[in-house]
Amino acid sequence: MAREIADFTGLVISRQSYRESDLLVKMLTDQFGKLTFLLNRARKPGFRFAAGILPFTLGIYVGDIRRPGLSFISAVKEARQYQNISQDIMLNAYASYILALIDLAFPEGELLGPWFDKAQQSLTLIDGGQDPQVVTNISEIQLLHAFGVEPHWRDCVICHRTDLPFDFSERYGGVLCQQHWHLDDHRYHLSARSIYWLRLFSAIKLDQVNQIDLKAATKLEMQVAIDRMYDNMVGVTPKAKRFLDQMKKDPGFGPQE
Repeated sequence: MAREIADFTGLVISRQSYRESDLLVKMLTDQFGKLTFLLNRARKPGFRFAAGILPFTLGIYVGDIRRPGLSFISAVKEARQYQNISQDIMLNAYASYILALIDLAFPEGELLGPWFDKAQQSLTLIDGGQDPQVVTNISEIQLLHAFGVEPHWRDCVICHRTDLPFDFSERYGGVLCQQHWHLDDHRYHLSARSIYWLRLFSAIKLDQVNQIDLKAATKLEMQVAIDRMYDNMVGVTPKAKRFLDQMKKDPGFGPQE
C-alpha cells in the first residue's frame, strides 16, 4: 500500500454514514484524483472538522493518503462552502448531478486532468447566479470525452464542410451537413439554434461563460438531445439526474422541513 502525508485541495462531493458514528467522505482532489476518506466519530457532536466536510465545500486539507484503500484527514487548513448551492434545493440538484457525473467518469485514484478545476468553475458559476442548466449542459457535453465518447462537432464528419446546416448523428458520431442528412434517418432533427449552442458548448471554456440567455424551447430541445446521447452512447444515469429531472417537473419535490 502506498502512503504519504500531503497537503491538497479538495472538493467534497458526497458523504455517507459508516459504522456507528463515522463518515465516509468522497472528495475530488487536485493531486490524487477522487479519494474516499474515513473520518472517525465524525457524526458525534462537536467533531472538530465538521465545517470542512460539508457537501459542496472546497478546502485545503492535510491528509494521510493511502492507495488503495481509505485515506484519512488530519487537518483542515481552510474551507469554504458554496452557500447558495447549499441553501437552494434546485441549485443543489444541478450541482449534485455535475459532481455525480464526474464521480462516475473517473475511477478512484485516477487523476482528473482538467476536471478538478472544471468542477470548481461549474459550482462557482452556479453559486454566482449563472443559469444552472447552461452550466450543466456544458459540463455534460464536455464530460462525454471522459466517458470515452467523442462526438465530432467541428465540421461535417463526411465532407468536413462548415457552410451548410448541421444535424447530429449517433451513427456517424458527430454532425452531418445538410448534404448528407439522407445517410441517417435517425439523426436528431435538431434546430439550427440548438446545434449552434451544442457545438459552442463542446469547446467553450467555463471561465469564459458569461450570461447566456437561451429561449426555453431551445433549452428543452438541447436537454432532450443530451439526455439521448447519455442514454444511447454512454449508458449511465446517476441517481442525481433522476432527482434533478423530478425537481424540474415539480419544484416542491424533495426533502421537506
